[in-house]
Amino acid sequence: MMVAHLGFISLSFSFPSMPCIPRLGFTKRRPFAMAALSDDPIKEWILTEGKATQITRIRPVGGGCINLANRYDTDAGSFFVKTNRSIGPSMFEAEAIGLDAMCKTGTIRVPRPFKVGPLGNSGSFIVMEFIEFGASRSNQSLLGRKLAEMHKAGKSEKGFGFPVDNTIGSTPQINTWCSDWIQFYGEHRLGFQLKLAKDQYGDSTIYQKGFSSSVYCFLLFLCTFRLHHDLPYYIP
Repeated sequence: MMVAHLGFISLSFSFPSMPCIPRLGFTKRRPFAMAALSDDPIKEWILTEGKATQITRIRPVGGGCINLANRYDTDAGSFFVKTNRSIGPSMFEAEAIGLDAMCKTGTIRVPRPFKVGPLGNSGSFIVMEFIEFGASRSNQSLLGRKLAEMHKAGKSEKGFGFPVDNTIGSTPQINTWCSDWIQFYGEHRLGFQLKLAKDQYGDSTIYQKGFSSSVYCFLLFLCTFRLHHDLPYYIP
């Protein structure tokens, strides 16, 4: 049972343009190619490894509040690029690993990640496949079935978790393996959020009341049924 959406190694890496990128090993990591620290490493990658000879248009893409997003139109197709000037590559590295895991289930259509790297003196970027949304967006029943298939396909003998930690927004998210989903969601989702609140505000009663209150139990029940990428892929 896996959870997708960061805290990984600080190296940058490239993904080849294939239907699904090769499965990454987690027990023995192979070396990754470092993104070049040029004036514009995004354009440099698109015009070299991205196989484009010219970038015809760059347009902002809305919908997010953590990162800046742009669509790069080229003579080799379009790319979806996210950047963040205050967070290093580890956030996007783990996002790419999560996308790779979802891609390998052969269920939900997700963008293929191509490149993660640093941005000059600070920040990072991720280059992905750009997906045009079509009429299929309106077929919610099909989306629900495919999402359920993805959760089932992500089943792991290790239990519930994911090989790397990641983030929800820019907040760290712990994905340590647990034997059952109640322990995983209680400790690493709601419990971890309560701990962050305690650490930020210095009030231990937030943590204590959160675990002991009936509100916590009710939220735990509701959250296990949320259709969102930060849930375990497989719930028996």
